[in-house]
Amino acid sequence: MRKLIYTFGVSLDGYINDRDGSIDWTVPDEELHQFHNDRYREIEVSLHGRRLYELMAEYWPHVPENASRIEREFGGLWTEKPKVVFSRTLTEVRWNSTLVSRNAVEEVRRLKAGGDGVMEVGGASLAASLMPHGLIDEYQLFLAPVVLGGGTPLFPSLDKRIQLRLAETRHFNTVVMLRYLVD
Repeated sequence: MRKLIYTFGVSLDGYINDRDGSIDWTVPDEELHQFHNDRYREIEVSLHGRRLYELMAEYWPHVPENASRIEREFGGLWTEKPKVVFSRTLTEVRWNSTLVSRNAVEEVRRLKAGGDGVMEVGGASLAASLMPHGLIDEYQLFLAPVVLGGGTPLFPSLDKRIQLRLAETRHFNTVVMLRYLVD
């Protein structure tokens, strides 16, 4: 069975963007960007919600030639990586992506059963729809030293708790990574 990881940058007070939807405080430095590039190589399939897909598709397939080597490298990785985009409003997706408009929970169950590699889920709304069903196996949080005071929360309201076990901490120049496994 494939493992599903939820990876996201988060503010100290638990938000993934500010009240205006900005994520400008999450821009990685070179060290963190290289870590993400290396981690992304190990991902077999990347699951995206519509908003995250649109954000990523706006930039990564079109990385300027004068961008850093690490950014150009990630642009290539992102465009080549198989992606499943969950949306009821998009009519087409590109860059090695498959569009799914049906039940995300059932599709993710099918994808998890279809191999033994690693998948990641990106997008707070998509991840929130999967959490109550126990489909996320690992949480990788990149905790930034900023308090936003509002925005989109990393975690939704849940009817029951999700018990986690801290598996790893790692300190970068700009964030602390907390890696939790679901018990």
